[in-house]
Amino acid sequence: MEQPGAALKVMVIDDSKTIRRTAQILLSEAGCEVITAIDGFDALAKIIDHQPQIIFVDVLMPRLDGYQTCALIKQNSTFKDTPVILLSSRDGLFDKARGRVVGSDQFLTKPFSKEELLDAIKAHVPGFAAEEQHAP
Repeated sequence: MEQPGAALKVMVIDDSKTIRRTAQILLSEAGCEVITAIDGFDALAKIIDHQPQIIFVDVLMPRLDGYQTCALIKQNSTFKDTPVILLSSRDGLFDKARGRVVGSDQFLTKPFSKEELLDAIKAHVPGFAAEEQHAP
């Protein structure tokens, strides 16, 4: 079980270095421990090692896209209850429906704001409260 005061582990999977960096900065400021991955294959190895409590995954990535990555995470008995939030610059009905089919918990449109990221975490991770600064 998590120790009290332990940072929330969040994984961000995106082939864009800019998006990974932006999400890492925004989430770190909120007191989260951020693990990043460049694509689905990279993520699958890291998920087992780090066991994040919530995962943000880009839909459009080479090799293993966000839908495939989400489906693989949700098919794994250890991680099937881990919330997966899809990120995409496309927010069409088809994209959102396909996200639900593979088991995603939410769909965020890029570019996202810090509030949208934190609201998604609050909606899916019980007891999460963002810290605006770290206590000494």
